[in-house]
Amino acid sequence: MSSFRFLHAADIHLDSPLHGLSRYDGLPVEDIRLATRASFDNLVQCAIDEAVDFVIIAGDLFDGDWRDMGTGLYFARAMGRLDQAGIPVFILAGNHDAASIISRTVPWPPNVRQFGPRRPETHRLAHLDVAVHGQSFSTPAVTENLVLAYPPSESHSFNIGVLHTALAGRQGHADYAPCSVEDLRAKGYDYWALGHVHEFEIVSTDPYVVFPGNVQGRTIRETGAKGAVIVTVLDGEVSAVDRVDVDVIRWARLEVDCSGAQLEEIQDRIRAALGRLHGANGSGRPIVVRVSLTGELTNAGALHDRTAELRDEVRAIAGSISADLYVEKVKVLVTTPAAAGGLVLGEDLGALIEEGASDPDLAKAIEADLERFMLAANTALGDAEDSELRLSASHGDWSTVLRTASLALRSRLTREA
Repeated sequence: MSSFRFLHAADIHLDSPLHGLSRYDGLPVEDIRLATRASFDNLVQCAIDEAVDFVIIAGDLFDGDWRDMGTGLYFARAMGRLDQAGIPVFILAGNHDAASIISRTVPWPPNVRQFGPRRPETHRLAHLDVAVHGQSFSTPAVTENLVLAYPPSESHSFNIGVLHTALAGRQGHADYAPCSVEDLRAKGYDYWALGHVHEFEIVSTDPYVVFPGNVQGRTIRETGAKGAVIVTVLDGEVSAVDRVDVDVIRWARLEVDCSGAQLEEIQDRIRAALGRLHGANGSGRPIVVRVSLTGELTNAGALHDRTAELRDEVRAIAGSISADLYVEKVKVLVTTPAAAGGLVLGEDLGALIEEGASDPDLAKAIEADLERFMLAANTALGDAEDSELRLSASHGDWSTVLRTASLALRSRLTREA
């Protein structure tokens, strides 16, 4: 049996935007708009540079129906590059690019082989003794176990199963095409090329069951390096599964402990934390970071009261550290120490604020008034993505609204006193 290498990728979501960033001044808008194409260009170039024998894309190549033909034409050109390099490509449709979603078509180059949605199909590479089995999604929500209908392994071949699935469930991902590792193992395949889950994971090594993750993080929920895997097969067995990074922009979360700090000291702590994050970025890629301020402060309310100003200050600090360091959002999560409550406020008023922030029955009783208040304050509070107070209200989380507002109110009343 021959030895070979192949590239396994999934969840490209071609031409999908990086969500929630268009409102933020100072971000590299054009780079963000083209991020999924740029990462896919890197993927194609990696396959060519590494001279892999074939490429597998395990679902969600597209992010729904194309807005225009540009998406299809771009993809055809990318596949043409692989065709000219003699690299076949096997494509399976997932929930975002199911057969019932994609209404436009363009002719793909002859190296592209697509799995149909009606039943499992097998594509063979006779010169490598490889059989690749898979079934595309026919609709966006496939809830049956597709694996059960996959064919048994072919003897004297290296068998690869391609499947878009969350297996028995993965946090943050819909339970499409549910199945177990035991279901996969029962087929006798040598490698399972999975898609749908956006985090890299080697689920099993007997046989290898692998999620490569997506190729480009699109939201703050998709932090860290993103890419694909190159699988090396020697004498019919997987000898290596190597990650390759192809992303062009990375997301990160950063917590800054503000415990015990005076307001004027908090900027120094933020600058130091952002500096460490930038210094640890060995990839050289731009970073989009969400900064969360945590810890206990006696003047926590003052920090909550100036959230918008703080956001601009943090973005200025990030820009002074590096032109490739961007702040997506600043979350003020600091709290007051338990012993610090109501020391300056009048006893009755302090008790009322505490009750309003912690009593769900009271919060429900005044919910209608709060809703009218939020509607009236709509313009001043800004977009829900940019305002923690309004975002909490939009989710019906009135206890959080009360708690946040009461901290700021306590700070103002304390200063006025």
